[in-house]
Amino acid sequence: MASSIIQFDTPALVPADPQANTTQVLLDRIRETPNGALFSIPVGDGWQDVTSTEFYNQVVALAKGFIASGIKQGDRVGLMCKTRYEWTLIDFAMWFAGAALVPIYETSAPSQIQWILEDSEAVALIVETPQHLARFEEIRSDAPFVHSVWQIDAGDLEALVIAGTGISDDEVEERRSSLHGSDLATLIYTSGSTGKPKGCVLTHSNFLELARNARAAVPEVVNSQASTLLFITTAHIFARFISILAIEGGVKVGHQGDTTQLLPAMQSFKPSFLLAVPRVFEKVYNSAEQKAEAGGKGNIFRAAAKTAIEYSKAEMAGHIPLGLKLKFAVMDKLVLSKLRAALGGRCTYAISGSAPLGDRLGHFYHALGLVVLEGYGLTETTAPISINLPSKFVIGTVGPALPGCSVRLGEDGEIEAAGINVFKEYWKNPQATAETFHDGWFMTGDIGEIDKDGYITITGRKKEIIVTAGGKNVAPAFLEDPIRANPVISQVVAVGDAKPFISALITLDPEMLPMWLTNNKMDPTMTIAEAAKNPAITAEVQAAVDRANARVSRAESIRKFTILPIQFTEESGHLTPKMSIKRNVIVKDFANEIEAMYAGASGAVD
Repeated sequence: MASSIIQFDTPALVPADPQANTTQVLLDRIRETPNGALFSIPVGDGWQDVTSTEFYNQVVALAKGFIASGIKQGDRVGLMCKTRYEWTLIDFAMWFAGAALVPIYETSAPSQIQWILEDSEAVALIVETPQHLARFEEIRSDAPFVHSVWQIDAGDLEALVIAGTGISDDEVEERRSSLHGSDLATLIYTSGSTGKPKGCVLTHSNFLELARNARAAVPEVVNSQASTLLFITTAHIFARFISILAIEGGVKVGHQGDTTQLLPAMQSFKPSFLLAVPRVFEKVYNSAEQKAEAGGKGNIFRAAAKTAIEYSKAEMAGHIPLGLKLKFAVMDKLVLSKLRAALGGRCTYAISGSAPLGDRLGHFYHALGLVVLEGYGLTETTAPISINLPSKFVIGTVGPALPGCSVRLGEDGEIEAAGINVFKEYWKNPQATAETFHDGWFMTGDIGEIDKDGYITITGRKKEIIVTAGGKNVAPAFLEDPIRANPVISQVVAVGDAKPFISALITLDPEMLPMWLTNNKMDPTMTIAEAAKNPAITAEVQAAVDRANARVSRAESIRKFTILPIQFTEESGHLTPKMSIKRNVIVKDFANEIEAMYAGASGAVD
C-alpha cells in the first residue's frame, strides 16, 4: 500500500455538551415522551409496558437505596446478570447515585470474577442468581474491597428501594448532576483472548455524544415508533450501547436472555429492528432450510433463497426484470413470507456486528424486507465506529464512520479511529494505553479498506494474518466465514503460520446435526464424536471447504482439515463471551492435531 494515509472524518450532527452525563438521555426522554412506553416486561404470554416516567421513578428509588447502603460518589460496583430489564435499571440507578458499573459476564469463572473485582477495586457486587453468588463465595476472601453483595432473584433490589426511602431527592440530584462528560461511566474488561483482561475506561461523553449522534444518523431505525428485542448479553458493549441509544431515541425495549425462547418472544413482541451477530442470521437461515428439507420442501426453499438473492441484487442494481418479479412473488408467498412472520412480522432493520455477514445472507434478508445494517466497533470505541445507513447501505461493507467519528488507514492497512467514541484509557495500565494509540489515534488491530465514499470493509485481524512458509499472507476470516455457513458446521479455525499450506480445525453444530442427519436418512442420535468420523459428514464438510476454496487462489486454499470430536465453548476456554474464537488458545491446545495435518509435508508449497 502507498505511504499516503486514507482518512475520513464525519462531522458531529449534535453539538457536544462536556458538562452533561449519560443520565441526560433519560431526562430528555421524559421531556419528549413522558408517557411513552420505554420498556416492556414479559408477563405470562404477553408484555407489560413501562413508561419513561415509570422507569425514571424506579431509577431514582433504586439510586436512593444504593446511597443508603453506602455507595459513594465515584465508586465502582460489579454486576453479573443476564440480559433483562433490571440490567438497564441498575445501570441508570448507579449513575444517579454517582457511581459506575463494572459488568461481569454471567458465564465468568470464579478466577475471572476475582480479577475484575480486585483490579477495579469494586466496593459491591450485584448478582442475579444463587449460582452466581456461589461462584463469588469461592473467591470472597480474595475480593478485599467488596463490602456488599446483592442478589436480584432474592428480592434484594426491592429491599434496597425500601432502605432508601429516607434519602432525599436533592441528594440524588446532587450526585447525578455532579458527573461530567470526562468522568467514568463504566469499566468494561476486554474478554482477554490473550493475557489478563484489561479494564476499558469509557466516559459519560463517550456514551452521551455517540448516542445523540447515532440517533441523528439513523432516524429510520431509532425513533419513538420503533421497538427492539434484546437478547445479546448486556454485559457486552454492543447491547449496552444500544440500551442507552434506545432511551435516547424513545425505542421500546424488551429482553429475552434465553435464546432458546427467542422465536416465540419475537412473535409476541414484534420488534421493528434487531441487534444480532452474523451467527444468529446463519442459524435462522440454516434452521429454516433444514425444516423445509424435513418436510420434503428443501428444493423449494433453496429455489426461493436463490430467487431472493437474485431479486435483491437486481433491485440494488436499479432494474428488476418482469420474469424475476413474478418468480419472486410466487416464492415469497410460498416460502419467504413464513420466515418474515417468524421474525415477528414487522421487523424491517437489523444491526449486525462482530463478524462479516457475507453477500449471500445480506441479499437474502434484504429480499425478505429485512435490511441488515452491518456495523463495526470495539469495546474501546464504545461499540460503533461505523454503520451502514438505511438511505445508502452497501452489502459487504460496515458503512461509513458515524457522525463525530473519524477513521483512517495506517500504512499497513490497519484501521485507526478517533472521535467522540474512543475510550479514555486502560484502567491503571498506562503502558497498554500508550501501546494502543498512535499520534492520538486508536489502533484497532483490524485490517481493512476504505472506498471513495468512506465505506469501510474489514478484511482481517492484524494479529491473525497467517503467513505461510511460501510467504503468502492469508486473512483466515475470508476462508472461515463461508464454511461456517454450512448447517452442520459450528466453528472453523484456519491455521498454517509458517507451514507449507493452509489447514483447518472444524467443529460440528450440536443443534443442527440431528436435523441434518434425519434429513439425510441417518441416525439422529449420533454423537458429535461419532459424527466427526462419519464419511457422510466428512463429505459434507469437504463440499463446504471446496466452495470456500473456489473464492481464493490455490496458495490460499485449505488443503486439509480435521473435524474435532468436541465443541469449542466459553467454558472450555476456546470462545470469548460473545462467541468469538480464541485463536491462539485453540492453536496451542490442538497443536498435536495441527501437526498431524502437516506430517510428511516439507518446504513451501506453491
